Amino acid sequence: MTTIERVTTTASSVPLHTPFVTALRRTETTDTVLVTVTDSDGRTGWGEAPQVWQVTGESLASATACLETMLAPAVTGRRLHDRDDLTATAAVVQRTVARNFGAKAALDAALHDLVARAEGTSVAAVLAGRPDGIRDVLTTDVTLSAGKADALADTARARVADGFRTLKMKVGTDASTDVQRVAAVRDAVGPDVAIRLDANQGWTREEAVQVIRALEVADLGVEFVEQPVVADDVEGLAWVRERVGLPVMADESCYGRFDLERIIRLGAADLVNVKLAKCGSLTVGRDMLRRAHEAGLRTIVGSMMESHVGVGAAAALVAAEPTTEVSDLDAAWWSRRSPVDGGISYSGNQIHLPVNGGSGITGLSAAG
Repeated sequence: MTTIERVTTTASSVPLHTPFVTALRRTETTDTVLVTVTDSDGRTGWGEAPQVWQVTGESLASATACLETMLAPAVTGRRLHDRDDLTATAAVVQRTVARNFGAKAALDAALHDLVARAEGTSVAAVLAGRPDGIRDVLTTDVTLSAGKADALADTARARVADGFRTLKMKVGTDASTDVQRVAAVRDAVGPDVAIRLDANQGWTREEAVQVIRALEVADLGVEFVEQPVVADDVEGLAWVRERVGLPVMADESCYGRFDLERIIRLGAADLVNVKLAKCGSLTVGRDMLRRAHEAGLRTIVGSMMESHVGVGAAAALVAAEPTTEVSDLDAAWWSRRSPVDGGISYSGNQIHLPVNGGSGITGLSAAG
């Protein structure tokens, strides 16, 4: 009988090749807690809890404390022989602590990885509940950090040259010049590259309507506008959506199932962004995507500033339950290196996923 022998945590800080700047923060590193779960047969599963002070409130210290003090003791010694055991153990993870979604998502991903390795299949196959028909290549957008119009135009041209066809612009830092920046990027890349905007809660209700209407008048070919107002103002999100024509996406306003139902009930968004560090579980993320699609909402899966471990889990979610739009899985692309050997890899705007052996991660990289 296979049982869980130990859970370990390792703090990781990986430098970015380019600073990542939004309306909420600026960072030059990816700071996370890598989680491993080892079973009695010697297999190891991997997960990751990102530090995101400004969004989830979790830190390296809090995620480590949650994992080591509460979650590890709750699962150590438990049977993990098949998918029924996985379902039961994943439920224990969810009810052991309140919130702490990044820490819970990391352990949940590692448990799924272990079962996938035992079955000789992928994490996506375990999550989807079927052995075949799972994509092993996904497409991602790429983020353009907040900045001045000229610099953004240059960066946009460079990203298109890198092979990306969907650009996610960070706006919300200055409502008076946001339209000018979008126009500069559109002029730089031409009409055939998709542009989507993420305000990261940076506008008031009134500013959001003013800027979005100006974007509509300028006819800049914007796909949608993500999280224009503060996260708690779901009524404000609905207020904005009622007054504009461009589709509106909920991100920070949508953590788990309850938030999703509120958004559906209020008609607050056209799209939702599902993230593991917000919902805390691969199965919850999968179920949220299914519920959103059932309600007629469009979807993407995103990530925080995470490494190849966390993005690999998010990519497995997309492979198991495809989104309606190109997802936002470029976070690990920003890293100068991966903290692990194996796992996902990037090629232009494509992410390649392992088809067997779980997440495909074999260990910490020599660079640490």
